[in-house]
Amino acid sequence: MTNELKKTIKESIDLKKKIFKQHKNINECISLIYKTIKNKKKVLICGNGGSAADAQHLAAEFLIRLRPNIDRESWPVISLTLDTSTLTACGNDYSFNKIFSRPLSGIGNEGDLLLTISTSGNSKNLIEAHKVARVKKINIISFLGKGGGKMKDKSNIQIIVPSKNTARIQEIQIFLGHYIFEQVENLLIKSKKK
Repeated sequence: MTNELKKTIKESIDLKKKIFKQHKNINECISLIYKTIKNKKKVLICGNGGSAADAQHLAAEFLIRLRPNIDRESWPVISLTLDTSTLTACGNDYSFNKIFSRPLSGIGNEGDLLLTISTSGNSKNLIEAHKVARVKKINIISFLGKGGGKMKDKSNIQIIVPSKNTARIQEIQIFLGHYIFEQVENLLIKSKKK
């Protein structure tokens, strides 16, 4: 068990080192999220399964609080996975493939930002959300894994975790979310002091 633990920790560390090669995209994500919120627009986040939990987690960090020692205003970051009545109604009345695109078409506006989180990059409901976002001129950031799948190159900015292991991909994606949101928070707080 000890060797397996060492191996898993090493895999996680190695992936974090590899993701540094995408530092330009990471910085672009920070800038785009910052500009979106600064311009009084919304960030809408979605994903499936564990990625849905990450979407909710990250949205809560901005709606409520990211760091306990920083008391600041709430910012408009909303998870599209929060409302089970909407999700199940859409899945029943339309299709599971529309669970994000249908609400996005109603609440998304030009200049907003859609953040999609997918380990495979092949989720049909996220691809459908991308289509709506493009029509409505909503910017798109995607956190992807496994080579990016069908969603590769379909966003304004994408960060692709270079792994096929779902657990390791999700670990890096939540790490990236926390890092990016911390930097955005720093910028927003700094801009308020000016």
